[in-house]
This record gives sequence, C-alpha cells and structure tokens, in this order.
Amino acid sequence: MTTTAVRPAPAPRPERRSGDLGRTVLRGIGQTLITLGLVVLLFVVYEVWISNIFSRAANNRIAHQLETEWANGDNPLLPLPGSGVPTIPLGTGIANLYIPRFGPDYHWTILEGTTQAVLADGPGHYVGTAMPGRVGNFAVAGHRVGKGEPFLNLDKLQAGDAVIVETKDDWYVYRVKGLDHGLTEPDSDGIPGREIVDPGDGAVLLPVPDHPGARPTERLMTMTTCHPKFTATERMIVHAALWRTVPVLTRDDRRVQRMPPSVRRLYAAVST
Repeated sequence: MTTTAVRPAPAPRPERRSGDLGRTVLRGIGQTLITLGLVVLLFVVYEVWISNIFSRAANNRIAHQLETEWANGDNPLLPLPGSGVPTIPLGTGIANLYIPRFGPDYHWTILEGTTQAVLADGPGHYVGTAMPGRVGNFAVAGHRVGKGEPFLNLDKLQAGDAVIVETKDDWYVYRVKGLDHGLTEPDSDGIPGREIVDPGDGAVLLPVPDHPGARPTERLMTMTTCHPKFTATERMIVHAALWRTVPVLTRDDRRVQRMPPSVRRLYAAVST
C-alpha cells in the first residue's frame, strides 16, 4: 500500500499594505538623500580645505623654481632677443606677491595666465596686460575660496594699503586707490579703489580701467576675484597705483634679509 504525503497548504501571503509601501519608498528616498549629502559634503571639504593644501604645495614648488631662475641670472619678464614683449609659458612663475594687510605670512608667487589649471596653483597674470611696474594695467586674478584662496580677504583692503610685487630686479609697491572715506569713490583719474562688476565686464582690465580708448600714463595694478564668497555671480575688483620702486638688495644683503627695510616697514604701518 502506497502512502501519499499530503503537503500542507501554503500559508497565505501577507497582505501588502499601502503604509508599508510608503515607508519603503520614504526609506529609499532618505538613503538616497543621505548619500547625496555625503557626496556634496566631501566635495565641499575638498574644494574648501583639501584643494588649499594642493594649491599651496604647487605654488611653493613654482616659487622655488622662480628663485632658482633668479639665482641663475634668468628673468622671465625680459623679452627674447628680437622681440618687444616677453613670451612666457602659461603656469610659469613671474613675480612674488605680498600684502601687509594680510599678515607677514602672506606670500604667493604670481603665475602667467588665468586658465583654471593655472589658477589652481596660485594667482595668475592676465595675458596681454602690463607687466609689473610698467605703464598700463598689471592685472591679476585669484580664487577667493578654495584652490589656496589667495584673494580670500580682498574685501578687507583699505584705501592706501600697500600691495607689494617682487621681481628679479625690483620691489614694486602699489597702493590701493580710493579716498579716505571709502574705496568705491573714484580718485582724480576716475578710477575707484574697489568695484563690483559682472563676470563678463572686461573693461576693468583695460590699460586705463573702465576707460576704453584712453591712453595709459599711470602704472596700475588690478586684482580680480569672485564675489560674494562661495559664489561666482559677480567679480570684486581692486585697483592700485604704483607708489614706489625699490631695487632688490645686493646678494650679500639678501643673505641677511630678503626684503629691503623700506619695504618691510610697510608692515608696521598697517592700521587696524
């Protein structure tokens, strides 16, 4: 006699409630938002802090290369034989920048060019604008947040503040334009110390800023950066005029101190 096992009837599947489905969807959305939040947080950490480390290291390397060139008698700002203007590869160090208002540790090497790759390594000189100390407009761009943020505190500059540019042969001391009661009021030449413009406003880079067709007679410097902080909707522009040119110290003097005393005294003159 064959015995046939009787299988028990399968248990009924639990009824799927609409509330359970809703909780599953919400849980999935929550996990997705958390993941996206972590990605954004990591991106911000990289852009604001980690990129500063890489940019500073890169700029230090370029500064060392520039120092070596100067020590060997080379000057990237001099034109090649038979040429009226220097031909400088993008990313090459051309000068050192010091701003007493930002403290004694503030020091950046200015590079040639303003591409994103160049600006990731430090402030960059707008190709085609004047060279340091020359008649015209020596224009420099720099990041305000991340990538070393060399122009983070550009808004802290006051009228008359010194902006120091060191080249192989000279120290050029520029002073921020503007009147005592504010930087936004133009000087006698019609150029203010500070202005906020649209990103596409290239008039601030003209030989005479904001004056198309005008013939330059002054030796100016213009610094540009994003505005407000953490955005790129506008540009902050700071204009300065050459105040003094100081020759570099002799080789023997530079073994004792790098900066000429008359330039170093500008740090003590910074008012709070």
